[in-house]
Amino acid sequence: MRTKGSGWGNGQTKILKVWLIILVALCTITSFAFQSYPIQNCKCKGTLLYGRVKVVESHADFRVKVVDSHPDLEVKRVNYSPTTCGEWRFVDSHPDFTIQYVDSHEDFKIKFR
Repeated sequence: MRTKGSGWGNGQTKILKVWLIILVALCTITSFAFQSYPIQNCKCKGTLLYGRVKVVESHADFRVKVVDSHPDLEVKRVNYSPTTCGEWRFVDSHPDFTIQYVDSHEDFKIKFR
């Protein structure tokens, strides 16, 4: 038999459940915010990952991190019109997409071949 004042009351249990739901929601949102974008069929965010590329300091289409191992995409620098996944021709004007080099919170990781 329970005595008055011991254990959790109905109101306290509801408050605990609400806080637990809020905590789970915040953890889920945070994990998606810092997640890399998956590359599928040589596309990220709907953009093909070959073509004319311009490096910018801010407001890039993609934030990329250069790594030595386990890249999401292997990139080959070319001087011709790129037609294959990972072939990038670096340009100063009229790019197909822009990139910004970063050390963290990247959209994907690249390795130059």
